[in-house]
Amino acid sequence: MLWREVTPLIVLFHVQRASPRRQDETVVAGGTVVLKCQVEDPDDSSLQWSNPAQQTLYFGEKRALRDNRIQLERSTPNELTISISDVVLADEGEYTCSIFTMPVRTAKALVTVLGIPQKPQIFGHEQPIDEEKVARLICRSSGSKPAAQLRWRKGNRDIKDTVTEVVEDPNGKTFTVTSRVEFRVTKEDNEVEVTCTVDHESLQNSERSTTQKLQVHYKPTAKIEPHPQYPREGEKLQLQCDGQGNPIPQEFLWEKEGSDAPLQLSSDSVLIFPFLNKSDSGTYVCTATSSMGSVVAKYNLDVSGEFPPLLTPFSLCQDGAPGGRSSIICCPAGSQLLFVSFFVSSPAWADASPVPSTSSTYHAMIGGVVAVIVFLLLSLLIVLGHYLIRHKGTYLTHEAKGSDDAPDADTAIINAEGGQAGGDDKKEYFI
Repeated sequence: MLWREVTPLIVLFHVQRASPRRQDETVVAGGTVVLKCQVEDPDDSSLQWSNPAQQTLYFGEKRALRDNRIQLERSTPNELTISISDVVLADEGEYTCSIFTMPVRTAKALVTVLGIPQKPQIFGHEQPIDEEKVARLICRSSGSKPAAQLRWRKGNRDIKDTVTEVVEDPNGKTFTVTSRVEFRVTKEDNEVEVTCTVDHESLQNSERSTTQKLQVHYKPTAKIEPHPQYPREGEKLQLQCDGQGNPIPQEFLWEKEGSDAPLQLSSDSVLIFPFLNKSDSGTYVCTATSSMGSVVAKYNLDVSGEFPPLLTPFSLCQDGAPGGRSSIICCPAGSQLLFVSFFVSSPAWADASPVPSTSSTYHAMIGGVVAVIVFLLLSLLIVLGHYLIRHKGTYLTHEAKGSDDAPDADTAIINAEGGQAGGDDKKEYFI
């Protein structure tokens, strides 16, 4: 039977004329135990409590041992109850309740005191561990009674392969438990938590554990980032050598392929071009170095000052253009279809990375606007020509109307009206 420290432990005896009855109880160190002895037939005799050393604690109402932890709770002819607070390991043993009749009758109980284990400690993590090396960790907890159990956990996984050693403490009552674990570490184990937990019946629902973070040294990695991402000739360019690792690289060597002398060697990871020109084109190499080794990153810079034409006629009756985009205009001209194609090539004047320059987007937009304007103009001409063909008219010349021979304006008008009615009048057509 297990009780918390704040809960008194009650040992109840019914002392009868028959043989005494034994009852064992368990209490956690620091708790309180209550010893209660009852008898049905006292025969005008007094009850007495004595400790495992056979020292009398109480004889009826009278205190026999000067120990302020031991207090009288109740004393009657049929009952004697005492309490022992702040129980220690030395209080463990058999306690005896006696009634002095003829013969003397007794009842005993074994009180077991549990030793609370100390918070575990982890050793072996003080220094960083190199990648692919074996980590050897030790977890230790003292003061448990009986011996506690230790378990390991790395991240979210339990570690099963452990070696446990139990040693009795100098007091001869408690134990020190030591657990050892070994495992090979990788770069993913850096900053991973390793936990050692002690399990013991005295802790009940509580838990005592210690957590430490692993520090793993691993080789560096590096990549080069341009700022701006799409540089142009005449602009300022910064190449950032982004080095990662544990420890972080502290030395950066900049070189250009084909050049004998290094460009820069310092703790600064940035290489600066104040004013880009064509001679800066080439492959740049960054070597990042830490105590775990070196790593190389490369970047290809291509600077060109050539600007291609924005809009170039490509072909007729073509629905596509190799290597570029085409805008197709289909214009009806009589019974035939006319295809006009415009080719917009990618800009080749600045290619500092495998990704095309953003200026090609602006060229494409301008080319599209010009294509739309040409399309509208052609459409307008076609519509106007179609309208003129469908609405062709007739008219009479002055000679046909007879206005040249008329002596005055009234006669010319009359001759014109009469001339329009005649079937043999002259007509001219405008096509």
